[in-house]
Amino acid sequence: MNRDINRREALILSGAAALAAATLPTAAKAADFVPPAKRTDSIFADMRGHHIAVRTPNLEEAKAFYIDKLEFRVIAEWDYADEKLAYIAPPTDDHFYIEILGGGDPQPQEVRPYTDLGDSLKYRGYHHFCLNVNSVDETVEKLRGRDVKIITEPFVLPAISRKLAFFSDPFGNLIELAEVLA
Repeated sequence: MNRDINRREALILSGAAALAAATLPTAAKAADFVPPAKRTDSIFADMRGHHIAVRTPNLEEAKAFYIDKLEFRVIAEWDYADEKLAYIAPPTDDHFYIEILGGGDPQPQEVRPYTDLGDSLKYRGYHHFCLNVNSVDETVEKLRGRDVKIITEPFVLPAISRKLAFFSDPFGNLIELAEVLA
């Protein structure tokens, strides 16, 4: 769905994009945010981001999407009780994983029936994760070529110097694409 985003959506997205910026290579940060000094004296100074998790009814179907459509790599797979789990990672990123939790009883229930970005902001809790790319437009076209559902067409958010777009996996999990603009 192609539409202008409202102020509330822009504020939420600007916070999400700021978090995503922390994983950009040094060269990309030249036109990016300047973070405040690290709090090395914090009692939590050892905390680092590692992964996000998505719950799906079927591990194999989820892996097929992320591997076949996005060319992610399988890092590890294991069983936990009656569930099947896996860590997957983007093609060239060894610092960001998605943990897929598949199967199990009871099966996960659909709780977010949204079809566009504005509607998605009505729900609390996990919203999306972000993948930085060199070109949002080129990435969206490649995803379309693989029949991936685009939720929000590319748009520029000047407040954070980003071009953004959103797509979803087969289970409705939102994924943001972000391009840092010079």
